[in-house]
Amino acid sequence: MDSVQVRPMREDDLHRTERASDVTFLDGDRIGARVGDPEPEPRSVAGQKEWIDRMRHFLTVDPGGCSIAVDGDAVVGFAISQNRDGLWFLATYGVLPDYQRAGVGRRLMDAALAHADGRPGLFSSSVHPGATRRYRLAGFSLHPQMRMVGTVDRSTLPAITGLDEGRADDLAWMDRLDQDVRGAGHGPDHGYLLDTQRLVVSRENGRPGYVYIDGQGRATLLAAAHPETAEKLLWEALASSRGDTLVNCITTANEWALDVGLAARLDIGQEGYIAVRGMKDPAPYLASGHFL
Repeated sequence: MDSVQVRPMREDDLHRTERASDVTFLDGDRIGARVGDPEPEPRSVAGQKEWIDRMRHFLTVDPGGCSIAVDGDAVVGFAISQNRDGLWFLATYGVLPDYQRAGVGRRLMDAALAHADGRPGLFSSSVHPGATRRYRLAGFSLHPQMRMVGTVDRSTLPAITGLDEGRADDLAWMDRLDQDVRGAGHGPDHGYLLDTQRLVVSRENGRPGYVYIDGQGRATLLAAAHPETAEKLLWEALASSRGDTLVNCITTANEWALDVGLAARLDIGQEGYIAVRGMKDPAPYLASGHFL
């Protein structure tokens, strides 16, 4: 579409970009909904604020990776990517339904990949056929990912020892662990997550690990030096859950997470792909959808 321009995102674009994101992903959720799934709903007011705060963080840390597509004053697409040391990740990407299949997504992805400047890359992908075709043509390997959902059977919870509440002075060794597991530290993202979520760590010598747990008791980012540590951290997150919970971004390299979820009486489902380029599928690791 000749009227659409791709340009860097600014602070005053955040609210309109959030609205475009909500419409785009709600449409995708409705198209991809399986029989028996609950009807997808728009973001709550709290969810809107959380999304805007997260994207403001990315815009502050690495503005060169934040691009939007605009048609006049309307935001019609977005690609928010970030460089952390030698790793690039795509935090979120989408195009409004009426602007899909018109080259807008390709232009946004070109901008994001140009920002990567050849770095290895990592992101969580939907099953949208146009998007996955674009990712594969860009050289990404697509690893099918699973999720586990349900209510934890609390009679299955084991006694867990060796874990502590995380602190700011843990972030340095956590970054070193990230480098071993995924090739680069999370850097400033750890500070953001520490301010917004609960951090639980294992400081065991030779077997460190950490997990961030959101307000609903869900593991949102987990890394460990050994699968046994990863299992303990995931059990701690499951013990924190209230009602239905979700364990997301599980790849075959992380089957330890399936074993924990099955033991807790959760159900396995399929959920898109983890896309990697120039690197292995991280393990033991559960990626965050936005912070990877």
